[in-house]
Amino acid sequence: MVKKKKIPQRKCVVTNELKPKKDLIRIVRNKEGDVFVDPTGKKNGRGAYLSNDPAVIDKAEKNDILSRQLDTAIDSSVYEELRQFVTDGPDEK
Repeated sequence: MVKKKKIPQRKCVVTNELKPKKDLIRIVRNKEGDVFVDPTGKKNGRGAYLSNDPAVIDKAEKNDILSRQLDTAIDSSVYEELRQFVTDGPDEK
């Protein structure tokens, strides 16, 4: 019998749905207080996950969900970056 590999699940902070980690976008606040999108999901810092959906990103911005989750003010440029990420896919850097 082949053992199935466990897929890491994370919860979207807006919808509270459990989804595979690769289907979500991670936003990170590091020790310096910088907030940024983490396409690799491996950067150090406090992370929050959002569904890969423009409506979810709009709701997060409208209700200020990320600033509560990450305990810091979120610049509108972070939401713009998230929208780019959802529409264009991850940038290859």
